[in-house]
Amino acid sequence: MENTDVFLGLHDFLERMRQPSAADLVKAIKSFIVSFSKNAPDPDRDSAAVQEFLANMEAAFRAHPLWAGCSVEELESAGEGLEKYVMTKLFTRVFASLPDDVKLDDQVSEKMALIQQFIRPENLDIKPTFQNETSWLLAQKELQKINMYKAPRDKLVCIVNCCKVITNLLVNASIASNENPPGADEFLPVLIYVTIKANPPQLHSNLEYIQRFRHQSRLIGETAYFFTNILSAESFISNIDAKALSLDETEFERNMESARALLSGLSTDLQDQKNPSNDIKEPSLGTKSSEAKSDSKKVTFTDELPITKVPSLADLENKGATMILKEDQVNEVFKEYPYFFALSGELTVSDVEDLLNNYKQLVFKYVCLSNGLGVTPAPYPPFSSQNNIQHHAETTIESSDSGPVVSDDKSQKSTHKTEDSSSTVSVIEEKIF
Repeated sequence: MENTDVFLGLHDFLERMRQPSAADLVKAIKSFIVSFSKNAPDPDRDSAAVQEFLANMEAAFRAHPLWAGCSVEELESAGEGLEKYVMTKLFTRVFASLPDDVKLDDQVSEKMALIQQFIRPENLDIKPTFQNETSWLLAQKELQKINMYKAPRDKLVCIVNCCKVITNLLVNASIASNENPPGADEFLPVLIYVTIKANPPQLHSNLEYIQRFRHQSRLIGETAYFFTNILSAESFISNIDAKALSLDETEFERNMESARALLSGLSTDLQDQKNPSNDIKEPSLGTKSSEAKSDSKKVTFTDELPITKVPSLADLENKGATMILKEDQVNEVFKEYPYFFALSGELTVSDVEDLLNNYKQLVFKYVCLSNGLGVTPAPYPPFSSQNNIQHHAETTIESSDSGPVVSDDKSQKSTHKTEDSSSTVSVIEEKIF
C-alpha cells in the first residue's frame, strides 16, 4: 500500500469497525483470533489459515453496507487495517514459534557477528565506484528497526526503506562517475554487505513471518523484488564460505577464529567489569585454566592474525542498539533520561542550564571513551556527513504510531520515532472488543 496514507487508512478502518452495523464483522474477527490461538504452532497450517481468513474478510468488507460505494483505495485500507490488527494480536503465537526458527536465528546472527569483523566491500566484488560505507549506515539503521514492529507490512517497510536507500545511493554514484545504471549485480552484493553489518536480530524469523503472514495479494511489484533480494541475501549469508568472499580457505578460517577470539574477549572484558573481584580470585580449575586463558589472549593478538583492532565507537554503538531493539526495551531504557522524548515546545528557559551541563558531561565522557579505545573523537552528530547522506539518498523515512512509512524519493526530510506500532491497534481492543 505504498501509494496510500496508511495512517488515515487504518484510522478509517477503526472508525468503521466502531459502528453498530459492524458487530458481525467484529464478532468474526474476535472468534478467529480466539480459535486460532488455541491450536499448537504449525507454520504451514497457520499461514494458510490466516491467508484464507484475510481473503474472506476482505470479501465481506466489499459486500458490507459500511463500505458501499467505497473506492478501491478505501477497501485496500480496510484490508491493511485488518491484517495489522489480527497479526499484532497473534504475534507472540506465530513469530519464531518453532525451536528450529530460534536456532536458525542464532546461527545466522552469530555468523554475521563474526563475518562483519573482517568483511570488506571488495570481498563481495563491489566496485570502488559504488562503495560508500558511511552512507550505507543509513540503510543499516532502517533494517535494524525491523523488530520495533509487529505487523508484517511494517516489518516489510523497514526492508523496503533499506533497499531504497541502497538503490538511490547506487544510482547517484553511477551518475557521478558516468557508469552504466546499476542493476541486480550491483544491488545484491551491497544489500548482503549492509545486512551483515546491520546484523538485525531474528532475521530468519522476520523473513519467515513476512512470507507466511503478509497478504499475498500485496506482496507484489517493487516490494516483492526487494523482499526476494533480502531472502537471497539471507541464503547467501547462511551459506557463506571462503569462496563466496573471494578468500582462500586458510585466510577465511584464520579470520573467523580471530573474530571469535575478539568477540569472546569483549564478552570476557564486559563480564570482568561487572565482577571486578574476579581479578583477585584463584581460577576454579587451577593452573591449567590460567594457562588456557593466557593462550586465548595470545590467539587474539598474535602477529599472524590479521584482525587485531579494538572495536570502534560505531561498532559498540551498533552492538548496543541491536541489543536494545532485540529486547524491545527502547522506552524502558530511556525513561531515566527526562529530555529524551521531550519536544522543543515543551522546554522552558530553566531547562537550558540543566541541558547544557548534561551536554558537557556527555562530551567529556565521550572524549574519554574515544581516547581509551584509541580512536579519534569526532563531533556528534557529524552534521556535514549526515547532510551528505540525506542528500545522496534522497529519501524520507518516517514512522508513526501506525508503523513506518515507505521512503519517498522526492523528499529530503527524515523523522524517526520508536513507539510500538501496536499502540494504535490497542484502540480497537479497548473500544470494540
